[in-house]
Amino acid sequence: MTIRFTILALAVPIYFDNHATTQVDPRVVEAMLPTFSQTYGNPSSVGHLFGEEAKQLVEASQASIATAIGADATEVVFTSGATESNNLAISGVLTQRRRRGDHVVTVTTEHKAVLDPLEQYEHQGFEITRLSPRQAGDSLAGMLDADQVREAIRPGTALVSVMLANNEIGVIHPIAEIGQICKEQGVLLHCDATQAVGKLPVDVEQLGVDLMSFSAHKMYGPKGIGGLYVRKRNPRVRLQPAIFGGGQQRGTRSGTLNVPGIVALAEAVRLSLAEMDQESKRLAQLRHQLWIGLNERITGLHLNGPALEATGARLAGNLNFAVDKVDGEALMMNVREIAVSSGSACTSANPQPSHVLRAIGLTEDLTRSSLRIGIGRFNTAEEVEFAVDVVARAVDKLRKLIA
Repeated sequence: MTIRFTILALAVPIYFDNHATTQVDPRVVEAMLPTFSQTYGNPSSVGHLFGEEAKQLVEASQASIATAIGADATEVVFTSGATESNNLAISGVLTQRRRRGDHVVTVTTEHKAVLDPLEQYEHQGFEITRLSPRQAGDSLAGMLDADQVREAIRPGTALVSVMLANNEIGVIHPIAEIGQICKEQGVLLHCDATQAVGKLPVDVEQLGVDLMSFSAHKMYGPKGIGGLYVRKRNPRVRLQPAIFGGGQQRGTRSGTLNVPGIVALAEAVRLSLAEMDQESKRLAQLRHQLWIGLNERITGLHLNGPALEATGARLAGNLNFAVDKVDGEALMMNVREIAVSSGSACTSANPQPSHVLRAIGLTEDLTRSSLRIGIGRFNTAEEVEFAVDVVARAVDKLRKLIA
């Protein structure tokens, strides 16, 4: 049971974990509701009106999403979310008999939904090159240089997998440059764009990606629905399916289509695209307010990831920082009035320090004393001020205990 209370007209706790998931936008809920009680047919049942209407909804949503990312509608495959999309992209390429080789290039700060499948293939004899990004202290800390990818590619490289925006430190990788390199070398590029689609302008042609994963619940849509862009030309990407059954989605991913989720995903993408410029500016202003406020109240703060002043290097709503002389677990327990994170929500069951922060050179102590704050669409300036006060008071309390 969730217990909520009100302080100075603010509903507490306040949600600041928008990289983990987001509140579903009421407009998205409104768009998907008719699919539960009116247009509820199976889109594969095309012999009657109910199925035909559902099929039309799916096709319209597919076309809308494709247009938003610069793709063709036939290149969008619906999945249960980005984890499945990542697995389908990686397994689909690496299990193809016609693949170029048994070598894969990735980066140490990738999401576990990429690193863990690759580790499994490593056990099967594949060779995985894990590149290290720029280290802490660099103004572009966490960013992968495109030339590193160029140097890592060799004749047997079957796939390069690099995310567009990191889920912990918000760094934005130069995917367009990496895409050009992969194109020149004839290597397929997979991009986990889960944190980017809906927050950044994303065009698969401009980026040069061959496969791209995304998910609704990171952009104010529901959980359980996502997509995988699969290039159909120059080159045509063929994937070995992971799920077999009714042959839906041209056999790439069988199973009855999640019509409510697909409609919701399309609406979430549409709204995010329409409001992107205004929302990005507002989130950046709130983040600036938050960081300035924290620095005025707390000494010994360390920004994790690229400098906030580095143009285009970081997601607008992302702030990740470490606090000197404070235990991170204790800090989390003392800021219960706000919902924040110490790392990726998908690895919260793992007690080990964030692999992303360790990969950019943070000590274990600083890694364990770090917080990730994800500012989102429904956060306000008043909530940011409240968060500053909550964190500052908690740090002061914990430091006094060890003084």
